[in-house]
Amino acid sequence: MTDLSKLKQSWMEGFEVVLGEDVETIETTEFSKLLSDSSTPTFNEGEVFKGKIVNISSDYILVDIGYKQEGLVHAREFTNYDGSLKVKMGDEIEVYLDKLESAAGNLVLSKDKAEILKAWDKISDACEKGIPLEGTVVAKVKGGLSVDIGVKAFLPGSQIDIRPTRFLDKYIGKKMEFKVIKFNKKRGNIVLSRRAILQEERGKLRGEVLSQIQEGMIVKGIVKNITDYGAFIDLGGIDGLLHITDMSWGRVKHPSNLLNIGDEIEVKILKFDKEKERVSLGLKQVQPNPWEKARETYATGAKVKGEIVSVKDYGVFIELDDGIEGLIHVSEMSWTNKIKNPTKHFSVGEIVEAQVLEVDVDNKRISLGVKQLQENPWDALSAKYPVGSKVDGKVKSVVEFGIFVDLGEEVDALIHVSDISWTKKNVNLNDEYKVGDSLEAMVVSVDKENQKFCLGIKQLAEDPWKKIETRLPVGTVVEAEVVRVTEFGAFVELETGIEGLIHISELSEERVEKPEDVVKKGDAVKAMVISLDKDSKKIALSMKSAANAANNGSFSNAPVKTATLADKLKGFNLGGSEE
Repeated sequence: MTDLSKLKQSWMEGFEVVLGEDVETIETTEFSKLLSDSSTPTFNEGEVFKGKIVNISSDYILVDIGYKQEGLVHAREFTNYDGSLKVKMGDEIEVYLDKLESAAGNLVLSKDKAEILKAWDKISDACEKGIPLEGTVVAKVKGGLSVDIGVKAFLPGSQIDIRPTRFLDKYIGKKMEFKVIKFNKKRGNIVLSRRAILQEERGKLRGEVLSQIQEGMIVKGIVKNITDYGAFIDLGGIDGLLHITDMSWGRVKHPSNLLNIGDEIEVKILKFDKEKERVSLGLKQVQPNPWEKARETYATGAKVKGEIVSVKDYGVFIELDDGIEGLIHVSEMSWTNKIKNPTKHFSVGEIVEAQVLEVDVDNKRISLGVKQLQENPWDALSAKYPVGSKVDGKVKSVVEFGIFVDLGEEVDALIHVSDISWTKKNVNLNDEYKVGDSLEAMVVSVDKENQKFCLGIKQLAEDPWKKIETRLPVGTVVEAEVVRVTEFGAFVELETGIEGLIHISELSEERVEKPEDVVKKGDAVKAMVISLDKDSKKIALSMKSAANAANNGSFSNAPVKTATLADKLKGFNLGGSEE
């Protein structure tokens, strides 16, 4: 029997031969069918085939689907979130034929796409109807997370939570519900959203929160966002604004210094606008107000220590406690008032010790001083420099109203222009004194209360006006030189620095229209002292009285004439210059 006959006999067994049919025809038809069934199946891209795992490597899984060559599947399509493989050698799986031949010449397969096609109806229905699907986050990928919902799907970073999320690793391995918001059947792409689920839940909570919320309530919330002016707190369905001024009783430079996104905090409902659904919150209001016990805590005279939080031209602010600040005014920094610009002596962040001077709880002000913790140089100054003692010093500076003298003390002494000379008028200090000049002076006063230390140069010599009445009594006739002529008379020098005035009416017995018609500067004239005022340092003279006395041989003075003359001289500085 031939091989063909044997083959025919083998496949004919079990078949019933119909009488009347051509046996050769039957043999030919059945044989063709057998050959057709045993031929290579058709492999088309985009279809799903069963295959067997024949090799496993770190990057690829080799699968035999009955094609002339095995196909490659990325190993990541078979890994759990912890990196372990879901399959082993010999497992039969379904794969999607992506490409019959890649650039490298191999068959390209995909397990994920096969599962997507298999689960497509379920995913498509979930997307259209908004039905949540449960899935497990398996890996972090570029732009988001990879989630296993039976197939691999993409969860964008913006769809993970309502709030922006930086650290995605914490989600890996977590099982959650998601909504399918986008899919592409041809490419096998699925995009999920967890945010959509959370927003729905938040919407349900919003109504409950709005119905329960009341001003004055203390509630818990989570810091959702931080800005320069405050922070937004998620109260569960509704956000409230926590303004920077309501975060702390103390100074807050920036909300981020106090809060972090995600922090859970207790806040007080300060204001609630139901129509606009706006909520104002307070954090410091759930804490005790430190000013309530400030008067007891910071008693006048107490020593305190704190950090400098602000430096101004007029002083520095010290943080004594959360919400409690004190001001050290520039006038309370030094006994000698040498500190003019606090920014040159103090810096923000510096720790200083001070003394409490005054506490004003109503206006939330505490006055502090640092000089009170230092020895007051004025205490020792009055003992060291008694009034009337002589001192030696150097000119430190020359100003319009006097000279400041350095005696080697913290406090500089002042010689006022009026204490330079008993007799000199209109002294030009810059012409007579230079910085660094040594000089001798006398202590005139040490005023601790007003912080004035005064010296005098003229006090080193006796006041020439002190005994002027003994040297130039009224009625004395003197010979003096005219030093200047004015429209109301002539001034003559009686002694060094002491001048007297001869009024125009006392120049001559005859009427005088212009004093220069009678006397000129430099003339030596004889005149009689007719009036003397030590307090005002004024001396009045008369040439005509001196002439009459010489003619009569008498130096007596007529009282009536003197009184009349004094009236005439009112308003004139007879000591040497016109008022």
